[in-house]
Amino acid sequence: MLFQVGGQGTRPTFFEMAAAQQLPASLRAALTYSIGVLALRRPFLHRVLDYEDEFFSLLMLVLETHSLRTTDASFSESLYGLRRRAVKIKAMRNDDARLNPGDDIQHSGLEKRQRLLSVVFLVVLPYFKSKLHSIYNREREARLQASLWGHVDERFDDADIIDRGEDVVVSRGTSDMVVSVRTRLTKKIQKFIGACYPLLHASSEGFSFAYQMLYLLDATGFYSLGLHALGIHVCRATGQELMDTSSRISKTRTRERERLRGPPWLKALQGALLSGTYTVLDYAQTGLIAAVFFFKVSVANLTSFHNGIYVSGASINNLEFEYDFFS
Repeated sequence: MLFQVGGQGTRPTFFEMAAAQQLPASLRAALTYSIGVLALRRPFLHRVLDYEDEFFSLLMLVLETHSLRTTDASFSESLYGLRRRAVKIKAMRNDDARLNPGDDIQHSGLEKRQRLLSVVFLVVLPYFKSKLHSIYNREREARLQASLWGHVDERFDDADIIDRGEDVVVSRGTSDMVVSVRTRLTKKIQKFIGACYPLLHASSEGFSFAYQMLYLLDATGFYSLGLHALGIHVCRATGQELMDTSSRISKTRTRERERLRGPPWLKALQGALLSGTYTVLDYAQTGLIAAVFFFKVSVANLTSFHNGIYVSGASINNLEFEYDFFS
């Protein structure tokens, strides 16, 4: 499945880059909603929701690694026909630079280091950011609860210690002390994150806004700070590049099948597993995009349904009021 937005040249439009950047968030919301609905009938799926960050990061790790290895693009960028290219700046004389300002930049294929770091920026850093955000929310709720009700946990802990009295043995007291030290250390770390996270979040959003504004004004070729740090431009792939990518993938898979060793039945089993894996990865994009589409449609239908119930309820109340008034 391939989406393309109108534009000329190899430089993607701002809307293509914005759509590619927002796609993982929409995908996560769609998967969370779908699993939440299925969990109403299959309670074991609640465990997946309990580890939502880890589950989604693992899924994106597989998809991003496969996409970067085969197409030199992230999962969402490949859907829009975009490719990542390493930037090499060529030194030019001042006169040539003024006449041809774009000729001093050369693009080449991604290196192995750039692919690895791209996975880090696409998967690992968002995972840690999500965990820090959840810790910050818990710390903020704890501060709000403490300001309203006081330190409830500490009062209960003190009362529990008084009730136990002399029944506490030495070994258990030592273990409780270790747990207490660990708890205090955890609370200090959470308070530190709660104090520093707003500054980190504001800095991240500020850099993101600045790069997007500069990209929109055509003042830079880097859409984000991460791409700038890696020295990567996102370019629109040509038709020939798409054909070459498809041919390269088929040749790579043929070589991988030829490298299979063992008895005939084992080679057949390995070949079937490889074919199944390739099929799942190839159609994962279509399936996940369909999940996003049905998520948007279901949310729109639920919104209109609730609005209809609200309007019909209000109309019934108005009719009852008019009937009581005139009677």
